[in-house]
Amino acid sequence: MRLLRPLVALTTLGLLLGAVGCAREVTGSPAAPAPAPLALSEDGYGIVAGFGDAPARIEIYAEPQCSHCADLQREFGDRLAYHVAVGDLQVTYRPLTFLDDDYDGYSSTVANALFAAAEAIDDSAATGTQFQRFVEQLWVNQDPGGQPFSGDELFAMAVDAGIPERVAEHLAGPQEAVDIVDMENTNFDLLFEVDQINTGTPTVYDLDAGEKIDLAEGWLDELVGP
Repeated sequence: MRLLRPLVALTTLGLLLGAVGCAREVTGSPAAPAPAPLALSEDGYGIVAGFGDAPARIEIYAEPQCSHCADLQREFGDRLAYHVAVGDLQVTYRPLTFLDDDYDGYSSTVANALFAAAEAIDDSAATGTQFQRFVEQLWVNQDPGGQPFSGDELFAMAVDAGIPERVAEHLAGPQEAVDIVDMENTNFDLLFEVDQINTGTPTVYDLDAGEKIDLAEGWLDELVGP
């Protein structure tokens, strides 16, 4: 009964307010939430997806030909995109290219496209959520040891991820969006600082706790909730 009385009182109050006309009329729909931003890290060798005030902030070290990195995206890619979108999580991707035979191979092509995706073209720019979906597309469709993605393939995956066509055209082009050698050296040094024994990919680093995350089942729930 203690649960019913307040409901009755609220219902009665609502009827009274309606009768005397003291309610304010609200027109239109609620404002849509701001899209998650996308930017480069301060050192220029990471791509940051999500809000700066997110309660959880991580770095993901990933190699485009790493099959375990693809597994990570298959299992968690959609949820990472969701938490970036709602502001629970900020993700900084730090690509590596150590599985390339040279600095113009498969992994370098993907890494370059990732940095190009973060560039605004005219009035078009990708959001952090779209970028995360693009990452998922690239890793889920990976072909380790195969030919680099063509421009048409990169464009199709970017558009499928929701990235604006002008940006998709740009990232699919031949431009150099990042110095691959400097990127590889910088990101590998940072990865080595995170774990000098099991230095590999994927590595997920908790920027706030200052520690490597154990990717056992439930790690994302522990970080941001289900």
